[in-house]
Parts: sequence; structure tokens; C-alpha cells
Amino acid sequence: MKKLIAAFAAVAAFSAHAETLTVAATPVPHAEILEFVKPALAKEGVDLKVKVFTDYIQPNVQVAEKRLDANFFQHQPYLDEFNKAKGTNLVAVTGVHLEPLGAYSSKIKDLKDLPGGANVVIPNDATNGGRALLLLAKAGVITLKDPTNILSTVKDIATNPKDLKIRELEAATIPRVLTQVDLALINTNYALEAKLDPSKDALVIEGNDSPYVNILVSRPDNKDSDAMKKLAAALHSPEVKQFITEKYKGAVLPAF
Repeated sequence: MKKLIAAFAAVAAFSAHAETLTVAATPVPHAEILEFVKPALAKEGVDLKVKVFTDYIQPNVQVAEKRLDANFFQHQPYLDEFNKAKGTNLVAVTGVHLEPLGAYSSKIKDLKDLPGGANVVIPNDATNGGRALLLLAKAGVITLKDPTNILSTVKDIATNPKDLKIRELEAATIPRVLTQVDLALINTNYALEAKLDPSKDALVIEGNDSPYVNILVSRPDNKDSDAMKKLAAALHSPEVKQFITEKYKGAVLPAF
């Protein structure tokens, strides 16, 4: 009985002094990584609450509106474009991992077999769309007017030898149409959710020299809070590096 009372007292003491940090995340791998660090943060007096989203808009909107403390789903080029388009002032806290973008197909096994007039889908947001086109250009499928422009659009395609029919769709929906198109450019978090193995199933995939490191994002008013610093430190721990390496087997790469 004494042990039980002591346990309840410990829980009550934690509840009274713990600082709650609510973070938005897409399911895989972001929410999984956050769930992994929960116990370590609890020991440091931070009650981490993970709110899962399946889109790329609301996590930023709700952090900007102070309905959430932070989010973990995006890379810096996407954040920059979002801030510019929406007039927000969200900031990066720290980089955590890289999710290589890949090209997938249920119809061909090699990009050289891509037929003339093939239907290709890419993400419809500016940064991931440009990222997809850069990957296609690097693979020699198309050429771009400026192969260094990360915000390239289909209008910036210089040559398209196979007359590919490139359509833009919301990133989250692309895995659902994989069987209906010839080639789909899919972000790794959505590829993993769709049970694809990026290291085996992607016909071509970004290398670890990619600038698209996924970041923890918050606001200027809370980015330096004690709780946020503890979360950032936890996300950079050797335990997280090991977790990412072992769980995702190269589909997600630690960036620290």
C-alpha cells in the first residue's frame, strides 16, 4: 500500500510540475520518433503530446495561431515557401532527419522502360514539386532550364524527350494513385505509410547530399523555451539516431 501511495504521489508531483508541449506531426516517421522520445522527456518534466496530421498545411497554421507549440513534418525550403505565401513567421528549431524523395512505379522496374507519353504525378506544393523535377532531371528523364532551381515547376522543363504527362497532386494522395499512373514521385513519410520500402522499391531516390532535412518548427516566442530545448536535445540523442537507423533501415537518415 505504501508503494502504491508513493507511486500516486510521484504521478501527482509530475502532473503538477510537468510542462506540456503539444507537437503536430505526420504519422511516419515523425510521430513515431516523437513517441519514442516521450519517456525521456517525461523524466525531464516535459509532458509531450503528439497530435497527428495527414496534411502539410494545418500543422503550420495551428502553430502560427498558437493552438499548438511546434510541428515536425517539413524541411526548410517548404517552411520558407509557406512563410512567404502565408505571411507567417515560423522558425526552425533544429534539423532531425532526411527522408529521401523517390520515384515509384507498379508498372515498370527501370526508368529507362518509362513509355512515351507516360503519366507521371508529382507533389503540388512548390518545394516538393521542384524537388521531384530535380530528381527526374538528375535521372536524365527530363532537363530543366535551371537544374539548381529548387522551386522549378513544369513550366521550367527545358526538354521532355518522352513527352511525359506530368500532373501535380497533393503529396498525401499520391500513393493512392500509384497503380493508376506510370510513375509517382512520393515523399518517404507517405511511402512508408503506404508500406513501400524506399530502399528497395524506389526506381531512383535522393542521395544523402539532399538539402531537405526535416526540422522541428516553432515560433519566435517559444523556440528558446526550456521545454523546446529539451525536445531538441532529445531528438539529437544517440538513442534517437539508433532508433532511426534500425527502424527505417536507410529509408530515413539521421541528420546529426
